[in-house]
Amino acid sequence: MPSTYEVLEARLQSAFDVLKLGSDPVLRPSDRSDYQVNGVMGLAKALGRPPREVADELVAALDLTGLATVEVAGPGFLNLSLTPAFLGQQLNELVTHDRLNVPVSTKPKTIVIDYSAPNVAKEMHVGHLRSTVIGDALARINRFMGHTVIARNHVGDWGTPFGMLIEHLIDLGEDAAVQSLSMGDLDTFYRAARQKFDSDDTFKERSRARVVLLQGGDTETNRLWRLLVTQSVAYFQEVYDKLDVLLQPSDVVGESFYNPMLDDVVTDLKSAGLLVESDGAQVVFLPGFTNRENEPLPLIVQKSDEGFGYAATDLAAVRDRVGNLHADEILYVVGAPQAQHFDMVWAAARAAGWLPESVRIEHVAFGNVLGSDRKMFKTRSGETVKLVGLIDEAAERALAQLQARQSDMAADEQAALALTLARAAVKYADLSTERQKDYVFDLDRMLAFEGDTGPYLAYAHARIRSIFRRLNEPFLGDNVAWTLSDPSARHLALGLLALPEALDATLNTLQPHRLCTYLFDLAQRFTTFYEACPVLSAEGSLREERLALCDVSARTLSLGLSLLGIDAPERM
Repeated sequence: MPSTYEVLEARLQSAFDVLKLGSDPVLRPSDRSDYQVNGVMGLAKALGRPPREVADELVAALDLTGLATVEVAGPGFLNLSLTPAFLGQQLNELVTHDRLNVPVSTKPKTIVIDYSAPNVAKEMHVGHLRSTVIGDALARINRFMGHTVIARNHVGDWGTPFGMLIEHLIDLGEDAAVQSLSMGDLDTFYRAARQKFDSDDTFKERSRARVVLLQGGDTETNRLWRLLVTQSVAYFQEVYDKLDVLLQPSDVVGESFYNPMLDDVVTDLKSAGLLVESDGAQVVFLPGFTNRENEPLPLIVQKSDEGFGYAATDLAAVRDRVGNLHADEILYVVGAPQAQHFDMVWAAARAAGWLPESVRIEHVAFGNVLGSDRKMFKTRSGETVKLVGLIDEAAERALAQLQARQSDMAADEQAALALTLARAAVKYADLSTERQKDYVFDLDRMLAFEGDTGPYLAYAHARIRSIFRRLNEPFLGDNVAWTLSDPSARHLALGLLALPEALDATLNTLQPHRLCTYLFDLAQRFTTFYEACPVLSAEGSLREERLALCDVSARTLSLGLSLLGIDAPERM
């Protein structure tokens, strides 16, 4: 069934098209009425006519019979108030619909999402948090909407550093190296290798020779390299499991995967007349890209030493994702500093014919995680903060809060709930921030049960579920006689009907904070309703109506949080 918004927008569009085909009604929820039509001003300007005159003509052409009443307000806004019959019909559909009236896409797409991307033999740190949780949320929402999502965890698993890493592994011995890596001590392993490389010329020469063997396909070197990769990926999976992120080892498609494709990238760019030599390197010069001196900026595909640049790997990835995975949409959840690089890679791919205009490709850029000093978040000793350490600390603090509440919950149940709240706190704080902006990592604020936080929303859901545990009979919720006599009940009902639009806005803009904003607003609407409208002490049809509002509120919060990768606990 179409959502409330879709029904109204379709009627409005017909009226707007009478005056000017394709004009946008700009329908929005409103505090002054149920919905407001803001597109009259733009239409009036396009027609060169007074807005009030255009508004009156729109009202005359508009058929909202049985759906809503309409009035012209201010300089030319249209205020819409839903009829009780239509509102009740929409709410009854909502109560019985297992997807809360969110339709499955009629045009399902194949969407490749590139996210997380740690480096082999290096620790997953706070710098990986945003890519991981934003990418995971976009993957969850797109799958829920009916699209096929192919996750690509583009790990750094190739290149010259692996010469020194393999030699360090040999020095340690395989058993000791595996033990170190399996314990998640990746930073110690990498730093020790780097220190030897920088201070020991013999080790440095061995490392360089090992790179040659690796690139030449030497069997033993490849086995040792694979050991490094396998142990690192296993550790990454432990972090993902602790975060409750959906990525799996099968989603790891690292730089090494594209290595056999790079010669073809160079050959085909040359054949297309796009590759030129510059200072010994093979580069592509693309229109519109210049440096600070306004000189043409090169996209380096192959370096002067015949090694390949990152651009070659990224071009190979585009070709694979379009040609082999048949992607309709490709999303790169990568930090903002990579914006120009991606713009140049995609421009080159389009020029080469590898990236059709029909394929949507987007850089889902994000800002930084900062410490309380508003600098890059680090430990007190100045080291990068381990991602797994953040979750562990958050879980410890959440457990202390739960224990202080003197709950009758068993110890193991408290521990599980503490981890749930830790995930909710960390993920929600990240996702509720407009992704292009930096934010300060503050666990005290994130774990608070008040304000716009994950634990607040988790508690809101648990509080609603507690109502149904106190019922003496099962709640069916069918054929509710809706009156919505209290303004807070109507306000909550309108919020519940707006979930499809919140999800559409989230995907259209690739901004998970829009779904977070919707859920927080919904929780506040419920609190206002619950304070004004007694539920279990109400009687008859009024009790059924209020229970139905509670039920749909809990289901909406649970669904919305799950799409952000957050569990909604039944009790707290």
